[in-house]
Parts: sequence; C-alpha cells; structure tokens
Amino acid sequence: MPEISGIGETVDFCQAPAHLALIDADWARLIHHIGPCTLQPRLREPYEALIRAVAYQQLHARAADAIIARFLNLYPTSGSETTFPLPDQVFATPDGDLRRCGFSTRKITAVKHIAEGALNGLVPSLDAARRMQDDELVARLITLPGIGRWTVEMFLMHTLGRMDILPVDDFGVRDGYRFLKSMNTLPTRKELEKAGLPCSPYRTAASWYLWRVASLPDYSRMTKEK
Repeated sequence: MPEISGIGETVDFCQAPAHLALIDADWARLIHHIGPCTLQPRLREPYEALIRAVAYQQLHARAADAIIARFLNLYPTSGSETTFPLPDQVFATPDGDLRRCGFSTRKITAVKHIAEGALNGLVPSLDAARRMQDDELVARLITLPGIGRWTVEMFLMHTLGRMDILPVDDFGVRDGYRFLKSMNTLPTRKELEKAGLPCSPYRTAASWYLWRVASLPDYSRMTKEK
C-alpha cells in the first residue's frame, strides 16, 4: 500500500481508483485497463527534490537520469553509497562543472538559487514542508528563478505525496485527458481544471492515470488517426 505522511494524516492512494471509476464510463474504462494506482512518493529534502525536478524539465527521463548521475559523481561519496550533495557544496560548484553534467545555463541558475534558498531558509526543510499547505509551498517556491508552478507540483506529488494535485500545464496530463475524452485538440487550462473537480480529493492519482495513457495500445492508433 503506497502511503506517505501528509499534513497530519496518512495519504492512501489505494482508495483513488474506486473513486475515479465512479466519475463516468471513460474513467471506469481507463482504471480497468491500467489497474491499481502504484504511485509511490519518495521522501527527500525539498532542495534535493527541486534540483532533481529541474534536471527533468523538458527532457526525457533517460537524459535527465544521465545528468543527475554525472552531477552526483562531482561530489565525494561515503563508502560505496552515493549521497546527494549538501546545499553549500552545490552552491560552491563551478558553473562549468554543472554545464559538463548537462545542465543548461538557465538550469544552472535555478540549481544555484535552490541551493542558496536552502541555505537562507527560503527552501524549507522536509519537516517544515510537510507542515505547510500546498498553496503556501507553491507561492514560496516559485519565487526562485527557474522554478515554476509545474516544478513545485512535481515536488508536491512525488516527494510529499500530496493527493489532490492536478498539474494542468503538464503535456502528458493534458494529452491523456484528450485521449480519455476522444478530443481533437488538447484541453485548455480552464477545461482541465473543471474536469478535475470530480476527481478531488484524488487528483494526484488522476494525473498518474492520465500519464499512463501513452502506454495503452489504442493510444498510438488514435494518435495516428489525428
């Protein structure tokens, strides 16, 4: 059972499929084809989660994985275990070293500001973040250069395990909903926000299911027909 502590409660994604399947026949069909929600958030310090999210911005997972691997190799390890560098280590890292890892100039700026934010308290500790509301974290963290709402939403979903997040600007979520409803074009932000209301309080799981759409056999056929 994928669980993670939220604000004073335990978030259980296992209840989400039944709730989403009751929305309409399209959601019920999607849940049937994909099966249980296996989303498993991983607790990390916010500054680490944000740096990882920056690496994945607008890149395929394999490319971002390679960047993170090269990034981690910049720093000394403890025995055979690879550990994430501390904020002061990241902040002191020459830009050229980060560039050789694969970070763009814009992403280097973001990474440095995240590290600086962790040092000056703008980026909260994990314990502090777990006590903060979603909107409070969004408003606070998007003040960092290079950190937009999408990046914070990924942090909320995949690190803190917040169960009611719908990243309406995410292409995968938008395209998944287009497929779900057999739409000719991607839904607008307002259309997706409205469509997500019945999914609450499990919009994070709904997003996870919409991300899985691209793996369905009918997805490639419908895409070609478009």
